[in-house]
Amino acid sequence: MRRLGYLLLFVAVLVSCKKTPKSTEPQLEGVKITTLNYEKLKPLLHKNDGKTYVINFWATWCIPCVKELPAFEKLNKEFKDKNVEVILVSLDFSRQLESNLIPFIKDKKLQSKVLHFDDSNEQFWIKDIAENWTGSIPATLIYNAKKRKFYEQPFHYETLKNELQTFLN
Repeated sequence: MRRLGYLLLFVAVLVSCKKTPKSTEPQLEGVKITTLNYEKLKPLLHKNDGKTYVINFWATWCIPCVKELPAFEKLNKEFKDKNVEVILVSLDFSRQLESNLIPFIKDKKLQSKVLHFDDSNEQFWIKDIAENWTGSIPATLIYNAKKRKFYEQPFHYETLKNELQTFLN
């Protein structure tokens, strides 16, 4: 009888110590990142919903990318009520999501939508996104139902804003 009691206690302890499943989307104090492959990213590059999209491909290890991020943040703030959506697509390495990307987003207080892109088939998706893209970052796609343009260059705010204005006129 005593053995049965110990066995039941042991089972109860095991059940109560069961690990909670780990989220597939890393989080750090409210920062949530969605990781997409190209199949999931591609629809975001071809929406026809009346909005103008500004999609920036960047990484935390890319100095020109980090330098231009404030321009995209300012654009997001200034134009979000004008049917413009800024999406920052991080090409950071998956193994550095929690050590680099999430702390970076938190530290810089990024307000634009940030997605993590992870797809090893670069030979396909680079050319599918833009025929003339060499794969260098920073790179930006601006598009709406009437116009589409790809830029393989860093931006300053005024230049970015001027480019966006050509889509809104």
